[in-house]
Amino acid sequence: MRAAAFDTVILTGAVEAPVLGAALRAYNAELAIHHAASPAELAALSPRLLRRARLIGFVTSVVVPARILEALGHGAYNFHPGSPRYPGWMPAHFATYDRAAEFGATAHVMTEKVDAGPIVAVDYFGVPPNTTVAELGALAYAGVARLFWRLAADLATRCEPLLALPVRWAGRKTTQRLYRTMCDVPADISSDDLARRIEAFGAGHFDLWPTVTLHGRRFRYWPPDAESPSVVPAAEPLAASA
Repeated sequence: MRAAAFDTVILTGAVEAPVLGAALRAYNAELAIHHAASPAELAALSPRLLRRARLIGFVTSVVVPARILEALGHGAYNFHPGSPRYPGWMPAHFATYDRAAEFGATAHVMTEKVDAGPIVAVDYFGVPPNTTVAELGALAYAGVARLFWRLAADLATRCEPLLALPVRWAGRKTTQRLYRTMCDVPADISSDDLARRIEAFGAGHFDLWPTVTLHGRRFRYWPPDAESPSVVPAAEPLAASA
């Protein structure tokens, strides 16, 4: 089916949507902006609107179903807070674990597979020594902001797809399951590997902590500034969600 005229942008995610929408309308005052902060809100959009629309995801956990991607008349683009070497979930944590010397942000075409579509822009930066995972995440967020402002005029006015770069995704796609696995510390772990896991996963994000099971007891890493250590009975293995 031939796409209708382009006059609409759909923004997923709730926090930045008003600012991003205003930036796009600065280049195209006639542009209609719709916010869809959940799969349910995406599902409620009419086929007629989708045919006239382009969708933009900006550091969002909303996964766009294939049927929505296929119905969009002017494509969908995602702004990912990680370089092409780090597709997937929470890339700054895994780059911190790898002690990566370079990181970045990536803008790419959305496809049914997450962080797999053609790349249209990349913002690379060197990682300063002793950068914490929170600091690296902030640097990556600044990178996606730079990419958005770099592409905003084309996203707001260009009917044709953005041109892809000769850059490919590389490395293992990270997931919630892999994050949980990295928090499940083997008893014979080396000192260096343990230090890297604590640096990357030791802050308790998502209430997940580096944990080791010894003689039927599960011991959780406790940060030095906490009040007391934690020891709890061993339970079933951590749930392995995708």
